Amino acid sequence: MTYEIEIGRGKRGRRAYSLDDIAIVANRRTRDPQDVSISWQIDAYHFGMPVIAAPMDSVMSPSAAITLGRLGGLGVLDLEGLWTRYEDPELVLAEIRGLAGEPSSPTVTRHLQEIYAAPVQPELITARLAQIRESGVTVAGALTPSGTVQHYKTVLAAGVDLFVIRGTTVSAEHVSKNQEPLNLKKFIYELDVPVIVGGAAGYTPALHLMRTGAAGVLVGFGGGATTTTRRALGIHSPLASAISDVAAARRDYMDESGGRYVHVIADGGMGTSGDIVKAIAMGADAVMLGSALARAEEAPGHGWHWGAEAHHSETPRGERVNVGTVGPMEEVLFGPGHHADGTSNLLGMLRRAMATSGYSDLKEFQRVDVVVSPYQR
Repeated sequence: MTYEIEIGRGKRGRRAYSLDDIAIVANRRTRDPQDVSISWQIDAYHFGMPVIAAPMDSVMSPSAAITLGRLGGLGVLDLEGLWTRYEDPELVLAEIRGLAGEPSSPTVTRHLQEIYAAPVQPELITARLAQIRESGVTVAGALTPSGTVQHYKTVLAAGVDLFVIRGTTVSAEHVSKNQEPLNLKKFIYELDVPVIVGGAAGYTPALHLMRTGAAGVLVGFGGGATTTTRRALGIHSPLASAISDVAAARRDYMDESGGRYVHVIADGGMGTSGDIVKAIAMGADAVMLGSALARAEEAPGHGWHWGAEAHHSETPRGERVNVGTVGPMEEVLFGPGHHADGTSNLLGMLRRAMATSGYSDLKEFQRVDVVVSPYQR
């Protein structure tokens, strides 16, 4: 049952919860962490961990995607980012890292807008994806809905195993009087590769995205550590409630479709291992990580982190922030951990949480009990 709170005489609102508002309850027989499976499969692709790297220039380069793939995760390259705009993006990355100013400084924002004004070059899309494919790992690239209309043929010709369509909010039926919108259902139906699409932050929009034939739905608005969407647009959806709502849509869609399972992927706002644990407990099959992986030595941002929202040409709603560097990607994911704040050995912590709670695999762990207990940092 959903309860609404009266905000004023003319408006009522639903109480929603962030990941910080909930906690796991361990009330089953404990297990050995080594007996716990954290593997995950979407379509025909099997991964040793439920981790997808966010398509952000501060997180993923072709080489970082290869490293993550070899460790058992999925690296997604932003196909509208620096790697497809510049032949040698390392010089530009160094320039961004060296910008002086506060995170929300207009000078920094203006400089980012100028850098990202360079056009996307189709031949660089082909070259970057080829570099990843040659390594033998699963190849994934991301475009915005508008970028998909422009570049999807190049991406498909270059060859991807998984195609990601990612925006702040993506609806199954975008309405526009100015241009022909992307028809997601027709587009996905005609593709030969699985598509992950989002974000969605509620039951109804997620259900509509599932009906398009998507293999996975991104939950949330992404860019948790770098976005100012709530301040700039007034839009926000606490992630714990959003994941639970979309997981309910997944359940109902399975009944509606005769058993078709669509993966729920939490996206954004998960900077620590505890956040990952709670996202899966709320019903996520996997997590898309930004800041957590931006702390790896292999990350192109070298401790600096920003998203596409930070350089939007008309409505910038993101910041460049310094999240620091924890260690090599393998240490960030598998340890040994030397940080007690949940920023290293992310998957070791996930295993331990599952084992302590008495669950042996990710799907089982989605049934774990939780309590509402706001965490005071």
